Amino acid sequence: MKHPKEEKTYVMIKPDGVRKGLTGEIIRRFEQRDLKIVALEMFQPSHDQLDTHYPKNEEWITRLGHKTLSTYEKYGYDALADFGTIDPAQIGPEIRKWLVDYMKSAPLVKMVVQGVHAVDVVRKIAGPTMPYLAEVGTIRGDFSIDSPALANKEKRAVMNIVHCSETPEEAEHEIKHWFGDDTTYDYKRFGVDE
Repeated sequence: MKHPKEEKTYVMIKPDGVRKGLTGEIIRRFEQRDLKIVALEMFQPSHDQLDTHYPKNEEWITRLGHKTLSTYEKYGYDALADFGTIDPAQIGPEIRKWLVDYMKSAPLVKMVVQGVHAVDVVRKIAGPTMPYLAEVGTIRGDFSIDSPALANKEKRAVMNIVHCSETPEEAEHEIKHWFGDDTTYDYKRFGVDE
């Protein structure tokens, strides 16, 4: 069993976060909550890396389609007119393609963040996935107003600044996927680890 301060999570600053110059601000928000950045790199992902990052299973892809249809229903839009179908299994692959295209549109910043309840705390700092629902004071609430309704109308992914692992298991998988066997760094932070 690891010490609670050793929990790690994966964070990726997305193209809109990089283009808005938010890398330093995002890191600052994690560090001011006594979390440590133990690995960090800017990189341009390949299509294959992104294609492997996002699940390909039918259940996940169909769930994307269901979420899209829910958004269309909530705001009174016509999914049939925009997608030519109302089958979530046919809409999901299109949404996944938009995600991959968006994520390779600019460099990304990948990092491993470590600290007490790192997975949950990082997600709390980032705010809800949908920026228009995120509270002021969170990364997404302060720096994005995007919504799935707007993204779907513009035939693109939702721009929500950062990706954060949802569970410790997902974090472990994503750290391995994006950093491989590269070393994370162990160091003491003044006033935190002393």
